[in-house]
Amino acid sequence: MPFTYFISDLHLSAQRDDINQCLFTFLRDQAPQADALYVLGDLFEIWIGDDDENCFTLSIAKAFKTLRESGVPVYFIHGNRDFLIRQRFAKKAGFTLLPEQVVIDLYGVPTLIMHGDELCTKDTDYQAFRKKARSWWWPKIILSMPLSTRRKLAQKGRATSKQKQSMLSDEIMDVTPQEVTNQMQQFSVKRLIHGHTHRPAIHDLILNDQPAQRIVLGDWYEQGSILKVSEDGIDLTSMNL
Repeated sequence: MPFTYFISDLHLSAQRDDINQCLFTFLRDQAPQADALYVLGDLFEIWIGDDDENCFTLSIAKAFKTLRESGVPVYFIHGNRDFLIRQRFAKKAGFTLLPEQVVIDLYGVPTLIMHGDELCTKDTDYQAFRKKARSWWWPKIILSMPLSTRRKLAQKGRATSKQKQSMLSDEIMDVTPQEVTNQMQQFSVKRLIHGHTHRPAIHDLILNDQPAQRIVLGDWYEQGSILKVSEDGIDLTSMNL
């Protein structure tokens, strides 16, 4: 039975080899049987530019490229941690870069896929930053800076973000239900798949008096969260680190 995999929020780093090894196992043992693999953002904990090459990033790129060369297409949507990934890394990893929101035909079901940070509209400070970060000019300015400067800015940004998140309520950090409805209506779909919130679940909804579904991918901090979709149904599972 044909099937497709979806993953997001791996937050890979050289400091978490357990997560890296879990990904390598998945890409080697499970992913080659799929029709396709979609990575819905936040693949890395921090990404400061494609020119920041090292043994760690190259090993990740090689693992994905091996999967792609086996015949499994790999699609990537930027997250809030890795929106600076460009064609240089994508080529090394065998990624096809997708827009922030895109509708795919998933075994006859039009399905909207995205990272999901755009759904958290109650976090107004973050949404203001997101608008700037996804503009054409801000990334260009950041990427023109020396690597050392970008690294310091990223570390400072992560520290500030962690402090702010500790003060935000669960409601603010989760999706806004009305924005979910707005996005699904805008794209005329009854199924949405996203990550970002780290709250894996399958939500049954009613949209325009019709049954609908929102599927949330989990993060990889404690386990490897994987969504498998086939004609027969949906399976949201996890791998041990």
